[in-house]
Amino acid sequence: MALDSFLLKYKDLKNRLSEEDRRTLHDVEALYSSALSSMQELKQNPDAREKLIETFGSIGDFLQNFVSKEERVHVYSFETPRDMHGEASYLISKLRSHNTNNEEFVYFTQRAYELLFNFTFLGSQNSKKNYFIIPTPVSEPVGNLAVHKIPNVDDDIQDTAVCVMLRGALLPSMIMSKAIQEYSSTGYVTPFSLFKIRRNESESEEALRYQVDLNASFFSVKSLNDKHLLFADPMNATGGSLITILRYLEERKIRPRSIRLFTVISALRGVLNVLRNIDNIHIYTLWMDPMLNKKSYIMPGLGDAGDRINGIDSEDSPRNIIQLISDYGLRVNNLYRAQVRAIEKSVFGNS
Repeated sequence: MALDSFLLKYKDLKNRLSEEDRRTLHDVEALYSSALSSMQELKQNPDAREKLIETFGSIGDFLQNFVSKEERVHVYSFETPRDMHGEASYLISKLRSHNTNNEEFVYFTQRAYELLFNFTFLGSQNSKKNYFIIPTPVSEPVGNLAVHKIPNVDDDIQDTAVCVMLRGALLPSMIMSKAIQEYSSTGYVTPFSLFKIRRNESESEEALRYQVDLNASFFSVKSLNDKHLLFADPMNATGGSLITILRYLEERKIRPRSIRLFTVISALRGVLNVLRNIDNIHIYTLWMDPMLNKKSYIMPGLGDAGDRINGIDSEDSPRNIIQLISDYGLRVNNLYRAQVRAIEKSVFGNS
C-alpha cells in the first residue's frame, strides 16, 4: 500500500552526534548564556553593551574555529575577504529587525540569496569563462552588440533539481533557480520538487517529529535521481525537515549526484545534525547562530522566516502552493515567471 506520509523522530537525529559534538554544543550554549545575561543587564546598565559586543565576538571566533574543521560547511563571512563581510552583516541585521516589513524582508532575502549564489558558484576559484553576446536597444549606426565575459558555471548547475521544503523555502528556491537560469549559457530552468513538511510544534524537543505529507507533495523520481539536488531554506534550525526528506528519498532508491543546502542563517545544532546524518551534502550559509531555545527556534535568530516572507496563514484555511505564488503579486511573479511555470508543471503535471 502506498504511504501518504513519512515520519522522522528528532531524537533519532541527536543519536548520531559524537561526544565531541555534544561538548561543542555545550560550550557554545555556555557562551550564549553569558550573552543572555548581558542582554538582561543592558536594560538597566548601558555599560553592559561592551560586554555584549565582546561576548558575541567570542561566539563568532568559536563558530569560525568549528567551521575550520568541517570541510562540508561554508560560511560566507568565514571564507570571503574581510572587506566583503560588511554587506552580509548588514543584510542579516535588516532581516533580524522587527522593523523590517514584509516587502523589505522579501527584498533583503533576494539580496542574501544572490550573495550565496555568487559565493558558491562564482568565486575566484572558478577560472572557466563564458562569453555572452548581448544585443542592445541601440540601433544606430547598426544594431549594437555587447560582449560580456562571465564565469562558466554550466558544469556545476546543469542537471540541478530544486527541492522546496514548503512554505518559507518557496521564494528562496525560486531565487536560486532564477540565478541558475541567468548564468546558464542555455538558460536552464531547474525542475522543482515540492515537499510538505509537518512539525508538531507543541511537543518537547525529545518528542519532536517531522513528517513528509506525501498527499500535499509534488515530485517525480525521474527529476531527482542522479541529479544535483539544491535545497534553499532561510533558516536551518534543527535540520529535521531536510533530513526527513532525504531519508525518504533514500528509501525510494533515489541517488543524487550531490546535495547542497543554502541558508541565510544556520544554527550550530542544525549544521551538526545535517552533517552527521547526511554524508554527501555541503552547507552554504550567510551566517551562523549559536543555539536554539526550548521551542527549537534559532537564537538570536530572526523569527519565523516563512511568516515574514509569506504572511501568516489562518489555521483553518492555509494557502496551498499556487495561492502562495499568487499572493507574491505581479512584481515577483513576472521576475520569476519561468520558475512559476516550472512549479505549476510539478503541481499539475505529476500525481
